[in-house]
Amino acid sequence: MRSTTRLYTRKARARRQHFQLRPVGARLMAIVHHSFAKGRRAHAVLAAAFVALAACRTASPLPTTTQPTPSQSRPAHQLPGASFLWGFTAPWDSRSDSSVRATTTKLDAVVTGWIQLDSATSLPSLLNPGDSTRNRGVAQRLTLVTSWHGQRFHPETVRRLGNDAAALALAASRVGALVAAGDYRGVVLDFEDQSPADLPITVRVASAIADSAKARGATLAAIALPAADTAGYPTRAFIPALDLVVIMLYDEHWSTSAPCPVATPEWVRRTLSQRLADVGASRVVAALPVYGYQWRTNQPGQPVSFADARRAAFEANVELVRDPSSLSLHAIQPGSWDLWMSDAQLLRALRAEVTSLGVSRIALWRLGLEDPGVWSVFDR
Repeated sequence: MRSTTRLYTRKARARRQHFQLRPVGARLMAIVHHSFAKGRRAHAVLAAAFVALAACRTASPLPTTTQPTPSQSRPAHQLPGASFLWGFTAPWDSRSDSSVRATTTKLDAVVTGWIQLDSATSLPSLLNPGDSTRNRGVAQRLTLVTSWHGQRFHPETVRRLGNDAAALALAASRVGALVAAGDYRGVVLDFEDQSPADLPITVRVASAIADSAKARGATLAAIALPAADTAGYPTRAFIPALDLVVIMLYDEHWSTSAPCPVATPEWVRRTLSQRLADVGASRVVAALPVYGYQWRTNQPGQPVSFADARRAAFEANVELVRDPSSLSLHAIQPGSWDLWMSDAQLLRALRAEVTSLGVSRIALWRLGLEDPGVWSVFDR
C-alpha cells in the first residue's frame, strides 16, 4: 500500500534477501530489434540498456517461520465477499475516482476508505470522509486501516497499541465507529515494517481491530502482507484472527532499488507458492501492480501511471518496448532516467500464474494508474 503523496514503497529488507543476476541476452535482443535511433545515439541506448538490465536482480524467497496450527476459523465457502476482483483506490487522487466510476460493474469489491493511525496518539482518523463511492452501487466497499502516517510506516505505533490494552481498546473502538459511519463492509489492515519479534503484537492489534470492525457491521477482515517477508509476516499466523490475507505481489524492485521490473511472473509464482504452502488458496487475495517506476539518475524511483510512462517515452523520443524475460514494458533515456511499467499483457501473465495456483481473488494496486487494456484481462 502507499502514502497520500506517493505509492507505498517496499522497505528493502536487503540484508535478509539474496539476489541473483537475471539473463539479459534475450532482453538486449528485443531492445536492439526495437531501436529507433541510428549511429552514436543507438550505441548509447544499447550500452545503457545493457547496464540497466544487467543490474536487475530477483530476490530469493525468505525462509518461512514455522507457526502453530491455527485455531478453527470459518470455512472458506462461508466467507462474505468471496470476490473475484478487488480494486484499491487512492482517496487523494481523482484518477482513482474516475477509474471506479468507469469500471464499477467489473469490480466485486473496492477499497475506498483510508483510516490511518496517528503516529503520536495512535488514534485512527478517516482520510476521506466524503467517500464518493458510497452511493454508487459498488458491490462491496472496504476501508484500509494503516500505520502509515506522514511519510512512512510507524511500527512503533503498532507496538505501543499492542503493549497497552486500554489504548488498543480505544483505537479499535474508534476504528469500528468509523467503519459503521462510513458503511464499509470490511477492513484491510496494512501494518508494514514490523519485525519478526513484533509478530505476537501485530496479531494482537490486528485481531482487536478486526473484532471491533465486525461488531460494527463489517463482514470481512483481511491483512496485507509483503510478499517476500515471511519472517516478519508468516501467513499462517494471521488466519485465526483474519478472514483473508492480501499478498502484495509487487515491488519486487522498489523505489530505492536498482531500476528493474515491479513484478515478474517467475517471482510472483515463487513467492505466492510459498505463501500458499502455509494456508489454502481460498484464504488468499493476490494483489497485482498496475503501476510502474521511473528512476531518474541518482534519485529514488517515482511511481508512474501507464499514461505517465507513455508520455515520458514520447517526450524523450524513445520507445516503450516489451522485455521478453519479465514481460514488463521498459524505456530508458541514457544519462537521464530508466522506466519499468506494468500493462495489460503483463497483468494477463501474472493473472495466469495466480489462477494456476488456485487463487481466485485478485486485487489491483492501484486504480487510476492502469493501462485501460487491463480491464479486458478481467472480462466476465
